[in-house]
Amino acid sequence: MNTSDSELAAQAASGDMAAFQVLLERHYDSIFRIALRFTGVREDAEDVAQTVCTSLAGKLRSFKGEARFTTWLYRIVVNAAQDFHRRQSATTRLHQAYGEVSELARGAEADTARELAWLYDALNSVGRDLRETAVLVLAEGLTHAEAADVLEIKESTVSWRMHELRKELKTLAKAEA
Repeated sequence: MNTSDSELAAQAASGDMAAFQVLLERHYDSIFRIALRFTGVREDAEDVAQTVCTSLAGKLRSFKGEARFTTWLYRIVVNAAQDFHRRQSATTRLHQAYGEVSELARGAEADTARELAWLYDALNSVGRDLRETAVLVLAEGLTHAEAADVLEIKESTVSWRMHELRKELKTLAKAEA
């Protein structure tokens, strides 16, 4: 089916279940991948993805087509992941970070696994805003403009956050050397 996401969203918002099914099939992998990167634990990511999917039908009415559908959808996933994090305790968040590193490191070489572990530990120490920006720009490959749309901030703020992230990571690396 060559129907655009915007057209499918409009059809699904008016009750077309087939259009909704196509949207879910087209974007579920991205929803899950972003949820996993924010939660760090497969089961938690599945919960976030399920929450997004079950609430999506009702939220489609708010999609006005002012942004790309994927930008709008990423914002929903980021919000759902943020809500999830707010419900978790500090201990659970540490466990999630370990799970995320473990998941990414399974197929990697030992040195790469150590580097990933260090990076994710470092990302957890730099604060939520910088971590969210890093996930969208570095892991998801979004441009600064696209990340700004998802995070509902200015593009210059994304650029500043990435600059601050690099400074903080250098400082952390020097402190451990």
